[in-house]
Amino acid sequence: MSLPPAMTMETAARTGKLGVMKDRLRDGAHAILRPLVSALAGMGLKPDHVTWTGLVVSIGAGFAFYDGHSRLGAALLALAGVCDILDGELARRGEGLSRFGAFLDSTLDRLAESAALVGIAGFCLRNLVALVLEPNRVVEQISIGLLPESWQAVCLAAMLALVGSFMVSYTRARAEGLGIECKVGWFERPERLVVLILAGALKVFWAMSIALVVLAVFSFATAAQRVAHVHKNTRGAGQDRS
Repeated sequence: MSLPPAMTMETAARTGKLGVMKDRLRDGAHAILRPLVSALAGMGLKPDHVTWTGLVVSIGAGFAFYDGHSRLGAALLALAGVCDILDGELARRGEGLSRFGAFLDSTLDRLAESAALVGIAGFCLRNLVALVLEPNRVVEQISIGLLPESWQAVCLAAMLALVGSFMVSYTRARAEGLGIECKVGWFERPERLVVLILAGALKVFWAMSIALVVLAVFSFATAAQRVAHVHKNTRGAGQDRS
């Protein structure tokens, strides 16, 4: 069965169940926020204002995670996610998407996501330092099954998750810089935010540990999907020398 001319392979891939579910959730979120978008537009706010606000909120989330207030960090991350939707909607409602606005949004998104993961890694390092300065805490934590190496492992997972998130965005940006559309991959920034928000809201060690491993593994998997996609559309299509 051949695809209709208007339907590219990219479009066909996105019609899977997961893609449909993601699209429905996105459309639902946009519909809920539409009155707020109208109110912000009426106040004269520009998309860039909301983009910068989202960055500030994300940095606040990073500090909250660093200070051990994971539920506050989760709430701030959720607010930052709302800002991420609002700036795009404001741009579409106003004069349309500008090239610099799109560039600024993507750049600040990378900083915003980094803030949360660095904050989590910093919290783990704080605990390791506390164990060195207060040996009694080592005994207390071991008694509940929490070894000092656990903090080291979580810190490493946070750094791997950070690298993975950059790889996801970089592979797409580099592909599009070569003129290849690269929207494939099912673990993008919204999914990463949801995982961190849920783990932070639960405020238990195992939840954040699992969340960071999930972030690292699935982010690298998504980056690999994009590498495979670019290979298929370049060397696989006979457009490049091997």
